[in-house]
Amino acid sequence: MSDSFRAVLIEDVDGKPKAGFKQLSLADLPKHDVLVEIAYSTVNYKDGLALTGGRIARKLPMVAGIDLAGTVVESSDPEWKPGDRVVVNGYGLSETQWGGYSRFQRLKSEWLVRIPDNFSLSQAMAVGTAGYTAMLCVMALEDAGLVKDDRAEALPVLVTGAAGGVGSVAVSLLAARGFKVVAATGRPDTHAYLKGLGASACIDRAELSEKGPALGKERWAAVIDSVGGQTLATAIGQTQYGGWVAACGMAGGNDMPASVFPFILRNVSLLGIDSVMAPSHRRRRAWWQLGKGLPLDKLDAMTEVQPLSAIFELAPAILAGKIRGRMVIDVNA
Repeated sequence: MSDSFRAVLIEDVDGKPKAGFKQLSLADLPKHDVLVEIAYSTVNYKDGLALTGGRIARKLPMVAGIDLAGTVVESSDPEWKPGDRVVVNGYGLSETQWGGYSRFQRLKSEWLVRIPDNFSLSQAMAVGTAGYTAMLCVMALEDAGLVKDDRAEALPVLVTGAAGGVGSVAVSLLAARGFKVVAATGRPDTHAYLKGLGASACIDRAELSEKGPALGKERWAAVIDSVGGQTLATAIGQTQYGGWVAACGMAGGNDMPASVFPFILRNVSLLGIDSVMAPSHRRRRAWWQLGKGLPLDKLDAMTEVQPLSAIFELAPAILAGKIRGRMVIDVNA
């Protein structure tokens, strides 16, 4: 085991957070009960913010990276043994807990989830926080009552921010379940990609980003929204009577300029999705469902692998909406 390894560390420089590469040792890591050798992490929107000066890290110094997949090296918890393949999403990684942009990390045993047998370590990170969040959204819709029946056949399920990580996995999951899916995106060049993932049709995000009537035409059986803002408000107003909207992001704003009319006149339900602190039983269910229901050919089609050495070029790219699908980071390259 190497005495020294590279990590991306966010430090205080003249009162501002600044990220850079730094050599660490095992002695530098937190005193948690499981040591994991990390193979892959990812680039998410929050990672982009953290690496470009955003105040995501609430304690410094902080190893960046909100995701990780790797292999247990040491554990004082009998549930985890050397060689176990594990994934960690959320739990404050890169905010209050050291994260995945490192060859090794010490983690709390209760944060770990076993990787489904049919996923490689890189495929687990192709899912990552984004895909796991998409699965939580699908589970919430199904738990609320969304099933493939005549009602769902009449109208499609809308996925906003469809070319991003959450959206790409959501499209694939819903299509694999037999739902008609409409993908909303501002990038016309991704239409063929989204239809390859299973979307029945694509629409321009501008159709949803302009303020419309509080109760629009009923267009959607259900919605998965990762955008927020006016897009979320418009989608709610276009959801059918008794339909459901799962909201999991705010790339388009953290406000929601909506009316109560869809909720009290159409019985629409708004389902909030939190992936960061979701309880362990729900995480395990989500990863089990992903292992069963996410087509691996679709996952591979939406995935690109890049080295950790490229992370500071990728961070502003994801903030600018220039990354399609899932970007996996090889932390040892």
